[in-house]
Parts: sequence; C-alpha cells; structure tokens
Amino acid sequence: MESSTVKKRKKWPWFVGIIIIIILGLIVYGSIIYKDLTETAKQMHEPIERELSDKRKEPVAFKKKEPFSVLVLGVDERSYDKGRSDTMIVMTVNPTSKSTKMLSIPRDTYTEIIGRGVKDKINHAYAFGGIEMAMNTVENLLDIPIDYVLQVNMESFKDIVDAIGGITVTNSLDFTSGPYSFPKGTNTLNGDEALAFIRMRYEDPRGDFGRQDRQKQVIQAVLREGATINNLLNYKSIFGAIGKNIRTNMTFDEMVDVQANYRDAVRHVDQLYIKEGRGETIAGIWYYMMNNEELASIRAVLRTHLELK
Repeated sequence: MESSTVKKRKKWPWFVGIIIIIILGLIVYGSIIYKDLTETAKQMHEPIERELSDKRKEPVAFKKKEPFSVLVLGVDERSYDKGRSDTMIVMTVNPTSKSTKMLSIPRDTYTEIIGRGVKDKINHAYAFGGIEMAMNTVENLLDIPIDYVLQVNMESFKDIVDAIGGITVTNSLDFTSGPYSFPKGTNTLNGDEALAFIRMRYEDPRGDFGRQDRQKQVIQAVLREGATINNLLNYKSIFGAIGKNIRTNMTFDEMVDVQANYRDAVRHVDQLYIKEGRGETIAGIWYYMMNNEELASIRAVLRTHLELK
C-alpha cells in the first residue's frame, strides 16, 4: 500500500510542475540578465576627477530620495581631436514631485568657459577641457550643481536605435537630410535615419531649437521602445550597443538606487525651452545670446526642482 504522502503527490494538478519549471527558468534568465547588466554598467562607468560639485556640500543620497541632476552630452567624436558636444541636455530628477525637468542648451550659447578664462560657444567647453570643463561651464551658466554626466557617442548612437529595432517619431516639418527624406507626420526610423533626423539644422526655420525638439523626441522614443517586452528579450544586443557608446560617472549601485527610488520621476518629463534670446555676430562668428530674464527664470525653476536654497 502506498503512503498518504505519495497519494497526495499524485493529486497535484499537472500544471504545478510547469509553473515550477517556468519559475526556475525565470530565475536562471534573471541571473543571466543581471550578470550581463553588471558587466555593461562596468563598461559604461568612467569616473571623473572631481568627487563633488562645488555647488554641493554633500553628495546626493539616493536612499533618502534627494533630487539630482544629469548632463547628457551627445558628442561627435573625431579622430584628430576630442570632438564637440553636439547635444547638451540638462535633466533634474525629483522623486517627491515625481517629475523630471529637461532643458536643451543651444550649442552656440555665448557663455564663460570655466577653466579656460574666455567666453565662447558653450559646446566648445568639451573640446577645450573634456567632460569636467563641460560640467563646470553648464553649472556656472545655470547656477545648479551637475551631479552626473552621460556621454553618448552620437555617430554610434545609431547602433542603439538599430538594437531596439528602430523608433517611431512624429515629424512636424518636411525635409531632406543627406540621402534621407522625412515627410511630415509619423516616421519609423532605423539607426542611420535617426542620426540624420536629429542632425538636420539648416533647413529648419527654427534652427537649433527645431533640432533640440527632434533630439528630445528621439531620446524619449529610445527609452519607450527599449522598455518593450520584445526588447527586454533582445537585451544582449541592446546592452552591447549601450556598453560601446555610452559613458557615465554613475556607478552600477547608484543606477540600482535610481531604479528603486526614482522610477516614477523619470516617467514624467517636463520640457523647458530657451527661446527668448537673440543671435549676435562677434569677430565674424555667430553666437546665441541668452535673454537674462529668461535665464534667471530657468535657473529658479531648476533650483526649486532640485530643492536648493
């Protein structure tokens, strides 16, 4: 006679075994993803010399959910020099208000280059002194601490777009950029097309401001498409593209803390616009001069969002 224990085992529903197999599979799959994710984070991590912004008394405490800022630099890397920061976007993240502020700085903005002792186009700061000079110059312009930097190789940004299977954007202007045509309305773009889409400047009546909007739209589309189920399953190619083309001073542990404590904030992005300035030619070179009242207003918004006194 069989024991009662054996009889009970025979009465288990057949799908229990399937569920156990699925759970074990997910555990194994999750551990593989975690391992690859940590390796990618290590590849991305690039420390900078300064440990703390001069505008901070103490480092940001993610576990206390303190607001922080990030400077996104889209860099055109060149074989013969450091290249230029073609894109400069400042993001402030506040978990209490569950919001993120995003500001694109016109690359021709005339400002003091901190550490150089001259005034020039803000995007030249990276060419003159790399990431830290760019961070210090943006800090001085906006009167806020820049806590972290995210450097993206724009030429290889197309690899990331291709890795997630392309993106969809809404185009407000019919134009041609290189060999590609972009009709007004919804456009599905591969990597090369996305790069041409964000680089077009001279055919846009809004100039740099139109390009800023396209840059923001592409960044948001990448974040949106990258979070889909299909792309989560395609994580290897995505991690590979990210690891090769993005550098940041944020550590893996800090990334984990941000994911745990700030996820609601990064889902709600408010865009700020610089639009009241004017163009001015100095010694034959065109610069963008920011409007002082608008700059003061933007500084106040960002400082309030970062909960700075």
